Amino acid sequence: MIVVKVGGSLYDDPRLGPGLRLWLSEQTAPVIIVPGGGLLADAVRALDRVHHLGEEAAHWLAIRSLSVAAQFLESLIGRPHSRHPIRVVDCHDFFRRNDTAPHTWDVTSDSLAATVSARTAARKLVLLKSVDLPPVPWPLAAANGWVDPHFPTAVAGATFDVVALNFRRWLDDRVGPNPPPADSA
Repeated sequence: MIVVKVGGSLYDDPRLGPGLRLWLSEQTAPVIIVPGGGLLADAVRALDRVHHLGEEAAHWLAIRSLSVAAQFLESLIGRPHSRHPIRVVDCHDFFRRNDTAPHTWDVTSDSLAATVSARTAARKLVLLKSVDLPPVPWPLAAANGWVDPHFPTAVAGATFDVVALNFRRWLDDRVGPNPPPADSA
């Protein structure tokens, strides 16, 4: 089992759908996708700044925004050609039943994906990002803003490997600068 967190920073790339379908078709194990928040979670952050919703309310609104992100990813992926099952997590449903993370902005979909990885006995967590992450300890990666502040705690003692992939670069290399026409997916 592989858990794949699709960073919300990738949602604005028109190559995301074709690229994800291609990447998923190359995986050799079942995949669980955890959506990033992107602009959807940013909207909740903005509402929290303006209206001082409080950490509890903002946490659950952000988690609910990930349900919309999950539906978005499901529509992008469609039915990829894969030998293994692929499923997109509805984070609101999952975390209502498996809530272990602090309810603060220090927890983003990176840490949520680590929780999903632990709860599903995944062998690997792949973070699809828009940037390269150098091989540094997770606390340093968090201090640089490459993962959320809670992530080092979320992966401490993990039985799964964690890999970060600059998916924008992967898209450049494998899909090219322009997305294929919609009817070729």
